[in-house]
Order: sequence, then structure tokens, then C-alpha cells
Amino acid sequence: MATLQDYRDERLRKLSQLKELGVDPYPADSHRTHDTAVIVNKFDELEGQTVTVAGRILGLRKFGKLAFIVLRDQSGQVQLFLHGPDVAPLDAAKGIVGMSELPLLDTGDFVEATGEVIKTKTGEISVGVKTLRLLTKSLRPLPQELTDKEQRLRRRYVDMSVNDDVRERFVRRSKFWQATRDYLNKEGFVEVNVPVLEHTTGGADANPFVTHMDALDQDFYLRISHELPLKRLLGAGFEKVYDIGPRFRNENYSDEHLPEHVAMEWYWAYANWRDGMKFQEGMFKYVLEQTFGTLQFTINGVTVDMSKDWEVWDYATVIKDRYGIDVYESTLDEVKKALADNKLEVEKTESRARGIDKLWKNIRKDVVGPVWLINTPLFISPLAKMNPEDNRVVERFQAVIAGSELSNGFSELNDPIDQLNRFTEQQNMRDEGDDEAMMLDIDYVEMLEYGMPPACGLGFSERVFWVFEGVSAREGVPFPQLRHEIDETTKSVYPDIKLGR
Repeated sequence: MATLQDYRDERLRKLSQLKELGVDPYPADSHRTHDTAVIVNKFDELEGQTVTVAGRILGLRKFGKLAFIVLRDQSGQVQLFLHGPDVAPLDAAKGIVGMSELPLLDTGDFVEATGEVIKTKTGEISVGVKTLRLLTKSLRPLPQELTDKEQRLRRRYVDMSVNDDVRERFVRRSKFWQATRDYLNKEGFVEVNVPVLEHTTGGADANPFVTHMDALDQDFYLRISHELPLKRLLGAGFEKVYDIGPRFRNENYSDEHLPEHVAMEWYWAYANWRDGMKFQEGMFKYVLEQTFGTLQFTINGVTVDMSKDWEVWDYATVIKDRYGIDVYESTLDEVKKALADNKLEVEKTESRARGIDKLWKNIRKDVVGPVWLINTPLFISPLAKMNPEDNRVVERFQAVIAGSELSNGFSELNDPIDQLNRFTEQQNMRDEGDDEAMMLDIDYVEMLEYGMPPACGLGFSERVFWVFEGVSAREGVPFPQLRHEIDETTKSVYPDIKLGR
């Protein structure tokens, strides 16, 4: 059985032969006039016209004076029909290869073909080739299929070349973020890109990545959130502001989380959390329809209808109805009993807040939605703004859909003294060994002392896309981080090269 090394050696031989003929196998230019899908979809308009198409060879068959090439670009594929007497001979200076040089081409090569739009005798829409140029000589054959998950994630460029549905997923991912931008922009929000490197990082409970900036000879943190810089902009006079970009949390992988992922946060001065809920419902509907063309989804075997009115769930009522526990008056022992009764983990260090949160998450996993969870107890969300109508709860609203929390919004805290006290408490927790506790950001406190208007803010990550796309986190990004490894095949292909670290 031929090995990758055998295939590669054969293609290297062909590469050498092309060079000996004077053909540049990697020219810098191409002159495409039409995508392949346009040729197929607008055949009636284009029949008889001369076009130039370019793409990758999927298949090549030669029968005497006739040859057929299946050519694919991002839009689709078309047949190239080559009739020997009509095809220009080798012109190495122009990169043109003739019928005689077809044996030097392989599947995976990129070529450019110029000719008339025709139909063959079998009715196949084709380009009747007059000139054929080599654009890129490939040295490795693409597999016919790629199903091994490890290989798919490690060589995603091959995965996307072989599996069209994977490539189309990332077209939808692009549409998802573009629609998010479009919605925010048309609502008067201004996109401001805030720093990724921060002296102190905050806005979430997460362990940050640390790096060093040589120019300043200081350590910096990769941001875990966009929050604090964006709220500084509210203090600077912006009233509607947002950012979309990567954030980094030095935590483990899961089906819903990656240490690096793209996220969005918006902040809206003079708006409250009720305004934010209504606004975000509109955003979800717009973004999902623009991305997927529908508002009806089947996720994990349940039907989610994003066109319907959202339900609003009160945190304490949900817990009471499910477990018979009063969120505000229950004892730790009662919470532990409820955990045990529901076969949930009871840790030695269990606290009421952590235990009740576990009970909610046990409910959340079965929520279809869309649901807004509101009136979260203050002791569950100690950094959120208290509801003036009930000092036991905070002005927080969480979108719960298909068992996942897909966005988190708040009425933003703008009391500098309160914020300083909370920062100090968090910093003490950090000093005592809690790597996920927030850092004290005194510059942010000073901004609040100058004054920040009342505001609502909300954030979501690309987990929203992953859930509605129906894929895990690693499947939902084009190039997920994996442990660095050099496989034995690669080592054998490059025996004289020192690989790895």
C-alpha cells in the first residue's frame, strides 16, 4: 500500500519535471472572471461566452484526446472539458500547460482555465477549455474523507477542504458576528476596540493568562472580559458602546468553554435592566435569523422557538417550586440535603451560595427556553447592583436557552465607594489563594469617582453560536488549541529537520 511519503515523492518528481519544462508551479497571479457557481446558475446567460475560472482539482480523467477535470472553488464546482485539438499547447513562460502535461497534474492542484461556457453531449454544464494554467502544485493528496476527530482538529484546513459542511459552519460564524455588529450599529452603538493586554484584569471570576511586555519590563494580563474598559468609556461620555473580540480565561476545556474565545459586550448609558432585556430579545432574533435563516431550532433533541415571547422566571420561585427550599431563609444543612436528594455533589467546603447555585444549574440543564432568569439573590451575585425594590436581589438578567446560560446582563454598579469595598473584598480573597477572584483596579474606581451615568450592560460569547449551530466548543472554532505534538509521519517526511521544542 502506498504511503504518504510515496505519494509525496511522486509529486515532487512531477514538480521537478514542471520546473525543467520552465513552468512556474507557484505563480503570483490569476485572472478569474467568474465563480463556478455563477457558471452553473447562470448558464443561459453565459452560454457561448468566454470565461476564466480558477480552483482546486477534485478529479481528473483523460481518455485519448479528451479530458475532464472537476474544478472546485468556494462557491461550488464545475466541469472543465478539454478536447485536445482545441487546447493550447505548453507555453511555459505564461504558465500554460497543454494536454501533454496533464499527467503532471494531480487532484489537489490549483489551476486556472479559460474557455467557452458549453454543455457537453451528456448535458453537463462545462467550460470548454482553450488554455489551462497551473497556479499551485500540491505535494500531498487530500483524503477522500476525514473522520478521525483528532486529525480533523489538528489539520482543520484539510477538514474544511474535504468536508464542505465544516467550511460552511465558519461562514455562518462570520455572519453571526457581522449580524451582531449590524444590529448594534443600527441601534446607535459605537464599536470601540479596547485593549487585550491589561495591568489588572477584571469583569469576571476567572484565572487570567500572564505575559510580559519587554518594552515596559512589566507583566500584563490577557483580558478575561471587555467590561471595565468599556465602562470607562461611559465615564468618558460615550452613551452606547460595544466591543467584539477575543478574551482569555486560563481554565479547562469543556463542550461549552474554551480558554480563548470571541465575545461581545455592550453598555448603554441611562438604560436599566428591563430596557436591556427587551433590547437583547430583539438582538437574538435578528442575529439568529440573519445567521441561520430561521428562528426554529432543534437543540439536543428539544425544539426551541426563538420567535415566541420569552418566559420570565423568578430565581427564588423556581428553587422553591422544585426543591421546597426558601432561598433566603434556608440553612446550609437544608441545601446539602437537597443536593444529596438530587444526586448532586456535596463538597466539604459547600456554602449556601455555591449549593443553591448548583441546585439552579440542575434545573437549568433541562430548560428549553427562551427564558429570562431574574431576581438573582444578592449573595449569589455579590458584585451586581441591588434592586431598590427588594434589597435581597440584584438587577441581573440571564438568558437561558436549551440548558445553557447564553448571556448575562446587569444594571451596572456606579457607586465608587461600594465598588471599592467590593474590589477590596475580592482582592483579599485573591491574596488568600483564590486565583479567580477579581483584582483591585484602583484606576477604575477613580473613574467612578469622576462619575459614570446609570447604565445597563450585557455580554455573550460565541457559545451562543455553538449552541444554535449544534456543535461543541472545539468544533465551533476554526483552529482550536491542542497539545503540541509532532506525529511520526511528519517526522519521517522531514527527517533532516529538527522539529518541536
